[in-house]
Amino acid sequence: MWAFLTTEVMFFGGLFVAYAAYRLAYPEAFAQASRELDMVLSTANTLVLLASSLMMALGVHAAQTDKKKALVAFLLLTVLLGLVFLGIKAVEYGEKFQHHLVPGADFIFPGSHANQAAIFFALYFTTTGLHAVHMIIGIGILLYFTYRAWQGHFSSLHYDPVEMIGLYWHFVDIVWVFIFPLYYLIDRT
Repeated sequence: MWAFLTTEVMFFGGLFVAYAAYRLAYPEAFAQASRELDMVLSTANTLVLLASSLMMALGVHAAQTDKKKALVAFLLLTVLLGLVFLGIKAVEYGEKFQHHLVPGADFIFPGSHANQAAIFFALYFTTTGLHAVHMIIGIGILLYFTYRAWQGHFSSLHYDPVEMIGLYWHFVDIVWVFIFPLYYLIDRT
């Protein structure tokens, strides 16, 4: 799992490096483009994701202490919060499509520096889209683990698989903790 997470860190790290390089090259355009993102939805999503991480940690603890029903409940709550996150993200994406802020033939940017703003939104959709794909995969694995937990496959002597999916889920949360300030918070004033 650690080797897999290391490759994922390098993968998202490349996207963050690309963001940093273009932000240094076009600071004014990136600041203008950033202000087009929805702070309310992104803040809500941050809180939802942090809550899901707490539920995952409580699920791992439940597995370690032989609390089968609590494990199932915490895994389901983690899945539910993950789905809420994706629903909010879908609303946010819908707004960007409505306002023609998706790079392509229909891209319309209300400020100056439209070409550079298109780079910002290309990076935004790539990074947050890949993050969402990781969440969808995580939710699928969590549902499988919930089924296995319900069947009694995990105990205080065999909780390593739950701990591993917990690491994956926390990694997804940590990626968002980097996405949120980079895309939403910088240059907000």
